[in-house]
Amino acid sequence: MRLLLDQNLSPRLIERLGDLYPDSIHVSKAGLDRATDREVWEYAEEHHLIIVSRDADFNELSVLWGTPPQVIWIRRGNCSTAEIETILRDNYQAIRDFTEDMEAGTLVLF
Repeated sequence: MRLLLDQNLSPRLIERLGDLYPDSIHVSKAGLDRATDREVWEYAEEHHLIIVSRDADFNELSVLWGTPPQVIWIRRGNCSTAEIETILRDNYQAIRDFTEDMEAGTLVLF
């Protein structure tokens, strides 16, 4: 499972989650820090990545365009990078199950 972390998430999560989600990338490292949502979407699709975001935008694109890519939508208010890390760690099995269902477009995590 390779993640593409959206701009609204800390790039530090890549290193912190490397044991569970190796070869994941942050949009800034992919040269997408100023990209449109569509460009991020196309990059994720081309590179077989799961988009992780705190914005509703990618969920909406998933409804419009279907999969791939799949989207993990973190719906928690203001929270720390450590809390985001905990969410992604604690939900590892749910994320794994989600990625195996190619008809599932968005996994919502709180």
